Formats: sequence, structure tokens, C-alpha cells
Amino acid sequence: MFITEPSSSIVPAGLGGQKVTLACEARGSPPPRYRWQLNGSDIDLRAGDRYELHGGTLVVSDPRGSRDAGTYRCLATNSLGTIVSREARLQFAYLENFKGSLRSAVSVREGQGVVLLCGPPPHAGELSYAWIFNEYPSFVEEDSRRFVSQETGHLYIAKVEPSDVGNYTCVVTSSGTAARVPGAPTPLLLRPDGAMGEYEPKIEVHFPESLPAAKGSTVRLECFALGNPVPRIAWRRGGGLPLPQKAALRKAGGVLEVPDFQQEDAGSYECVAENSRGRNAARGRLTYYAKPHWVQPIEDVELAVEDSLTWQCRAGGKPTPSYRWLKDGAALALEDRIQVENGALTIANLSVADAGMFQCVAENKHGLVRASAELRVTASAPDFSRTPMKTLIRAQVGSEVSLDCRPRAAPRAVSSWRKGHAPLRGSERVSFRKDGGLRIVNLTKADAGTYTCVAENRFGTANGTTHLVVTEPTRITVAPSDMDVSVGESVVLPCQARHDPLLRGTFTWFFNGARAGAGDDGAHFAKVGGSASGDLMIRNIQLKHSGKYVCVVQTAVESVSSAANLTVRGSPGPPENVTVEEITDTTAQLSWREGADNHSPVTCYSVQARTPFSVGWQAATTVPAVIDGKTHTATVVELSPWVEYEFRVVASNKIGGGEPSLPSEKVRTEEAAPEVPPSEVSGGGGSRSELVITWDPVPEELQNGEGFGYVVAFRPLGVTDWIQTVVTSADTPRYVFRNDSIAPFSLYEVKVGVYNNRGEGPFSPVTTVFSAEEEPTAAPSQVSARSLSASEIGVSWGAVPWKPSNGHLLGYEVISFTFSQLVCGHCRAAGSPQTGQLS
Repeated sequence: MFITEPSSSIVPAGLGGQKVTLACEARGSPPPRYRWQLNGSDIDLRAGDRYELHGGTLVVSDPRGSRDAGTYRCLATNSLGTIVSREARLQFAYLENFKGSLRSAVSVREGQGVVLLCGPPPHAGELSYAWIFNEYPSFVEEDSRRFVSQETGHLYIAKVEPSDVGNYTCVVTSSGTAARVPGAPTPLLLRPDGAMGEYEPKIEVHFPESLPAAKGSTVRLECFALGNPVPRIAWRRGGGLPLPQKAALRKAGGVLEVPDFQQEDAGSYECVAENSRGRNAARGRLTYYAKPHWVQPIEDVELAVEDSLTWQCRAGGKPTPSYRWLKDGAALALEDRIQVENGALTIANLSVADAGMFQCVAENKHGLVRASAELRVTASAPDFSRTPMKTLIRAQVGSEVSLDCRPRAAPRAVSSWRKGHAPLRGSERVSFRKDGGLRIVNLTKADAGTYTCVAENRFGTANGTTHLVVTEPTRITVAPSDMDVSVGESVVLPCQARHDPLLRGTFTWFFNGARAGAGDDGAHFAKVGGSASGDLMIRNIQLKHSGKYVCVVQTAVESVSSAANLTVRGSPGPPENVTVEEITDTTAQLSWREGADNHSPVTCYSVQARTPFSVGWQAATTVPAVIDGKTHTATVVELSPWVEYEFRVVASNKIGGGEPSLPSEKVRTEEAAPEVPPSEVSGGGGSRSELVITWDPVPEELQNGEGFGYVVAFRPLGVTDWIQTVVTSADTPRYVFRNDSIAPFSLYEVKVGVYNNRGEGPFSPVTTVFSAEEEPTAAPSQVSARSLSASEIGVSWGAVPWKPSNGHLLGYEVISFTFSQLVCGHCRAAGSPQTGQLS
């Protein structure tokens, strides 16, 4: 097989010292040798030093067109055969100078169209064209009036103007050599007989009536017209089809370019030239073609002598490719035994001489492709070393068994069988397969024994042996049955079997397709009942253990199984998607979706609520009070206004209550006027002329809205009208009323109400409070003292006159002094007061 094949190339002619490299590399074992052909003849690589061979790559030094141009092929050969590469064409590009130094002047009338001919010199390789106006580097700029055809090289001027007068030179550039050659100037003159009148367009440049285009190529269609006024060029497609979206207009519409040409782009195209005097059109058809490409190339094959070969070879392309075959680089000779039909090669009754390297060549007029492969033809006596027969086969009574006999042999061996030393003959139960194997159906114990296959062809004989053991079938005697249990229980799934005494049986349990007890879940599973039993115990069963359990009893001959479904019922899973649909000041409308029922239908739901002021989740009051298992909505009532709530739902079934749902989003109830007045309203004390009123502030969860405050009302006992004031702070626990008119220790009726932005709430019950007391204004009289002992003195005095309207007289304060004699130049009395209180 070729890894690299030579490619066609164009090189400049006449450049001394250059080299041309034609790459070729093939893969083979043993490694291939290479040779080259030029125009069908072998190249003598030993002649001179012009040729070098590096691996399979040919290097040609100092190439000359006269001796080296042509078609090259690389041939790779090893002991298995020869393959030929694709053809590579080597061309030499050149560009000669224009002949002649003068060109005749062209005279036209103003407004007339003109064509200035280029006439390129002798050349090989692709050319491009440009025109110089008067002198280099002033090139003619192409527009709607002037056009240079890259097909003909001519310059077309649709309508000559006075500014066009001058000398025009055609410049030809070779893409192969990059050489640029200017022609002789062509003078353009205006005739003196006046301007030419208007005339309809005359198309001078147009594409062929039929133009083949290769798949994937870029197609360029030229169209240009002479005319006065200057014609406009438009393009359209036949049959009303739109132009391909990828198409582009170049040179003011004179060139239609279609890149990446595909079959759907083929069809009729039309160029329309139009001016005020008329219109003209040119039409042509683009036809699609594709070089051959492989759909099914050939691959290496190995067959035995006397076998038949069929080699499929299919390629795509347009037109449809034809096929030919090569063997070892030469055309394959066809005969009765060797035929080619629709590209497929068949060779009957293969011989060793048919082996070699084959190539399928698919070609159409646009190109060809080759696929290479090796045909190996083997001839050998039967040999079991690579495909030995099984030493031992076990099968059960009543079943069928196939004994293979597939030695390597060329040609294919003829097989015969014997049991023990006796030849084996066919019967209703015993048959011989076409591939040499043996088939026995409805086995009995008598079929056990040693079977020998004898394989023979014209090169020799070989035999292989298999020992057949026939056993009683294995049967499950105690099978597991479907069970229904609750979470936390333990259960035993029975599985017991009877098998042939010659065999050993093993028990394996599978749970939902995986081996039971594998991984971290193994602590729940244990086999019980001893070696003769396969009972499976599942401890502390969980919901995840629901499913299909299969007991498999495996022997060396067969595998039998029995399945049971275990249903584990548990409390429900958490409800899903708890949503607050509607909220008021004291109610919330909830909805949710049912969670997993865990194989026990949900019987009821309960709703729980949580606020920033509650201790955890609390049961909520709902309507309906009992929510049955088929209901997924409820209204929570008795909520506090202006409090932020979360809700969750708990499902229950006959097993018990399940896990709660995830909390709903936090929502706040609407505001409402407060309903709870402050408690512990009281007062008293303070300073003269003060009335002190106190209370316990209302908790935030009972304030029912923003703007919460207190209304404090009071009046002297026996007075009808209330005095009211407002305390705006929700946390304030007292109010002090100061007024000089307040009599000491006067009795007042007081009450405290509540309000918020939604309105006023109730007042607390009326209670009585005393105003501040008045301090005593007179000292006790008739104070006397007498000694009672060394450490006690008795003091007595007369009571102070007191009126109850001044308050409660709480007691008296006794102050005593201790006298000492101080010597300081004269005597002076000093005293340290001692105080005490009596009540």
C-alpha cells in the first residue's frame, strides 16, 4: 500500500541547477524495492548522475523539457508482488517574447466600442493578462466600460471616449515561471468624422455553451458587451432558479464566480447586457463532473487453494467510473476462471500462482484512483495447533451440543467422526455440519464419551479429540416469591436447588441487575441455610432495597435462575414544591406536590409554620382541619398580621409520618389594626406634681403592622373626661405626666391603648394609680433621751401631725452625736453625728 504517491507539477523551463522531486513511499513486509517509469519505459537509475533515489523518492537534477517532460509512475516491489502508483505529469512552463515590435493603429469613432487584441506569444502553463495605458506603471483600470478577459487576453472598451486615446500594451505573466512579457503598443485613435450614435449591446465576451466544472472547484464565467450607452451586465439562472448564495460578482458584474462548485450548482446560466437601446443575452450550461473517489476499496485477503475469490471494488464519480485490474503492476489477464463485472473481480478454483499484489483502478475522463491489496493463497495439511478442539464439554440431558472441528487446512479438509474407536454415523439425533462440526440433539447419558474428529485433505491428515460429559439438569426446588414488607423489618428470600452429583453448584443473588451485597450495602445482606442452600437474609430492610431479586444457580454445565419482587413500604417522602399562593393578614393559601409514597398511599397531610418569634416549627391550624391524601392545597388560618412565616408540609400514611418538605419561601402576612392592648398597666411614685403610668410593652409579633404606638388615657377619680396622649415608641414601658395642678397622692383612673398604621386597637382594663406623694414639712417635737445601758440609749419624741392626703408616712430618722473634749488653746465642742431610722 502506498503511503505517499507522486503528484503532477509544473516547473520553469531553462533554469540551470534546479532539481525536481517526485515523492513515493509504500508500506510492506518485507520492505519494498522501487523503480520508476517515464512515459511507460523504465528509467535507468544507474545512467549518469541526473537521477537519485532516496527510499522511493526520485530526484531529477537539471531537468530539461525535451528529455524529462512526461508521465511518471513509481513501482514498489517485494517478494509478494508489485504495485504501481498513480501517474504524475511533469510539465515545463515557459513564456517566449512577443514577435514584432510594431502594431497597427486602431481608429474608432467616439462612442463606438472597440476590442484590442493581445495574441500571447508561444508558451506553456497558465497565463494572466493586464494592459498598460501609454507607459508603465499606468495599468488600465477595469470598470463597467473597460474589461480585460483572462480567457482571451483582449481588452474590451464598451464605449470609447476622448480620454481613451493613447497607446495600449498587453502584458502577459506566466504563473509557472513568474515571467512577465510586454507586447508591442497598439495606438488607439479617434476618427475625425464625428461621434457614433447610440446602439444596442453587442456581447463580445461570453462563456462556452457547455462548460464542465469539477466538484469543489471555483468556476468563473466572463461576460462583456460593447454598446452606447455603456451596457449594464446582469446574471440569472435558467428554469427560474436563483443564483447560488455563495456566488459573487466581480469586475462590475463582468465575472460571475461560483466557489466550491457542487452538483446542485450545475445547470443553465444566462448573461444579459442591456442599455436604453436594447438588450442582448448569452447562454451556457455548467455541467458537473467529479473525479473518481472510493466507496469500497479492496483489502488484503487470505484464501486456501481451490477456494473462490470475490473482490468488491466500488468508486463514485461523474461520469460513472470504469474499472480495470492490475496484478503485480501489469494488466490482469482475464480468462474463464478470472472475470471482472461492475468492478468486482472473481477468481474461481484458486491456485498458489494466483497470489500476488492486486490493484483496482477506477477512472473516468477526469481522473483515476487506485486501491492496492494482497491476495495470499495457502496450501497446507490439516493442523489443529492454532484452533484446537475443546478438551472437555459438559451438557445436560435433553439439551443439544455442537462439537467444533476447524483445523487450518488448504484446501479445506474433509472431516469424519468417531466415538471411542467406532466410526460415528448420522441419525435423527446426530448430524454433521457443513463446516466439519458435529451436532447432537436430545442428549442422553449414553451420549457421554470421547469424540474424535479426523480431518484430511490431499496434503495430509490430522485429528482432534473432545470428551463429552452428560449430566442431569439443575432445577430450583424452592424458589423466592414476591414479598411485601415494611421498613426496619428483616426478611429471608429462599432459594434451594437440586443438581447432578458430578457437578458443584454455586448460588449468587442479584439485586436490580447488580450483585447483591456489593459495596457499602453489604451489612444488610447475608446468606443463610448452609452450603446446600442459597437463602438470602436482608436485615433492617430499607426503602432502597425494593426491587427485583434474582437467585442464580450456576454449575459447570448450565445456569438456572428464579426471580422475585420485594416491595418495601415506608413512610412517605417529603412533599415537593410547597408554594404560598395567596396571603392575607391572618391566612395563607398553600399548595404542594405529592412526594414519593414509598409503596404506601398517603392518607393525610399536616402543615407546620415557623416565625422568627416561635420556638422551632409549630403545628398550624388549617382549613380543612384534616387534609386527606388526595388533597394538595390548604388554607392556614389564625396567623398573626405583619409576621414573616415559613411553611412546610408533612405527609403520613399507615406506616407513619414522613420527612417534612423543604420550607416554602418566607412570606409576610398583611397589616391589620392591633388587637392586643398592653398588660400590667400600673404606676405611681415619681416627683411632686407627677403622674407616672407604666405597662408591659406589646411584643413585636402582636403589633400587627408598622407605625405601632400607645394611646395613654387618664383622669382624676370621679371625673368624666379622659386626658389622652400618644407614645410613638413601641418599646416604651412608661409615661410621666407633669402638671402643677396635680395634688399629691391623688387617685387617678388610667388605661393604655394601642394603634398602628392600619388603625387603633383596644384599651387595657381601667386601673387606678396614685399621683406622687408630698414630703413631710415639720420635725417631731418633745425629743428626749436616756441611758439604758453601757451600749444603749432610749430616744422618745412626739408624733408629727400628718394628713392621709399627703401620702403614706413611712417612718422617722434618728441622728445622734458623740462628744469629746478637744485641747487646742481653749475648749471647743465638736460632734460626730450618728443616725438611725425608726418606723
